[in-house]
Amino acid sequence: MILQVFQALTFNYGVLRLSELGNRLKQAREEKNISLDDLQAITKIQKRYLLGIEEGNYSMMPGKFYARAFIKQYAEAVNLNAEDLFEEYKSEVPTTYKEDVPEQLSRVKTQRELPKTASKFIEFLPKVAILVLILIIAIGFWIWRQNASGNDQVDENNTNITEESDTEFEKIENVTSDTEVNSEDETTAEEDTSEEEEASPPEPEEPVQSLTVKESGSNSVYELSGSDKFELEVIAKDRTWVGIKNGKGKTFFGEEIPKGETTTNDFTAESEIIVRVGNVPGTDLKINGELLQYEDNKTTPQNITIIYTKE
Repeated sequence: MILQVFQALTFNYGVLRLSELGNRLKQAREEKNISLDDLQAITKIQKRYLLGIEEGNYSMMPGKFYARAFIKQYAEAVNLNAEDLFEEYKSEVPTTYKEDVPEQLSRVKTQRELPKTASKFIEFLPKVAILVLILIIAIGFWIWRQNASGNDQVDENNTNITEESDTEFEKIENVTSDTEVNSEDETTAEEDTSEEEEASPPEPEEPVQSLTVKESGSNSVYELSGSDKFELEVIAKDRTWVGIKNGKGKTFFGEEIPKGETTTNDFTAESEIIVRVGNVPGTDLKINGELLQYEDNKTTPQNITIIYTKE
């Protein structure tokens, strides 16, 4: 009977002490005009547990760890120091030294939730990392392809240079061979020519034509020698009259020649001809293609005698 009374007194004393802690928390809450519903929204603790803390009824809590956690969050919500309260009421507040901490708090969140933007960024972060990795791989592959293409181009250029060098070398060899062959051919040709020159007799020298002035004046006399033919070409640079006859008086030509016209006659069978030129400045005479130089090109008309001496 005495033991039962002692236990009842002890229980009532503990409830009283705990009620004093609950009353202190409740008083701080009411001073800040915070309702239990508001406190539930702030701490994320169910209203019945908050009411149990104020009444000192910790038996309704899920465990000692939750009881201490709820008291701490309640105190922080009403701007009280939880550690001071635990120190002041350390004999009454449930201890958790031998109680395992649960892996997750289903109803109590000891940390603030991350903002939605941060949460979305964290969710998107693996995708960004994958994209960056793919980009790095693509850039690395592109650099490798560029280097490989460059090496192929260098090899191709070296091959082309080698082929061109071989071609040029072959051309040089061909030119050298052709030069040697040509040199041999030229040497052989020179030897053959020398032999032909030695074998063939020397050709007679062709006579050199000579047109010599014997007399000058209005009756000029020229002597033609050193030629086996006698052709006379009359060229009318201007309108002129020309008459031609031999030493015996036979007339071969006698008429006016218009400007720009030419007449040619062969007098190889004659030993002498007399040419009468009516317009000396406007008339050119060529003998076997050689221009006759007038000794007096101002006197007009003029008689020109050409004596042909055959070889």
